[in-house]
Amino acid sequence: MSCIDTDTPAGQDTVATEAEKRRVEDLPWNPHPKFSGVFLRHLVTGRDTGGRMSLHHVRVYPGCEIGDHAHAGQVEIHDVISGEGRCILAGREIPYSPGVMGIMPADTVHRVIAGDNGLLLLATFSPPLV
Repeated sequence: MSCIDTDTPAGQDTVATEAEKRRVEDLPWNPHPKFSGVFLRHLVTGRDTGGRMSLHHVRVYPGCEIGDHAHAGQVEIHDVISGEGRCILAGREIPYSPGVMGIMPADTVHRVIAGDNGLLLLATFSPPLV
């Protein structure tokens, strides 16, 4: 089991697992393999959860987007942390701003478009993305 510990000084957020404690700021940003201007930071992986789920920071830079795609057999949840933009889910537009959560059912086409200030999401996948 893992948890994100936010009870530490600013800039010191950690992910605590049974085996280790990782500082979020030390985790690498990985470029998305298909969409330019999109980066993922793997906070909690399937290895941490017995293959049940994963959590990721997703950064979408201004003027960039995560194009139309679907996750076969995976539910994805977006929690907007900062910035603004929009999600197109099965043809319906959802404005994204801090505090908004979007739920992408498995196998459902969606896309995310960043606004002028970019977008930072906490994305949860079940089963895990990685």
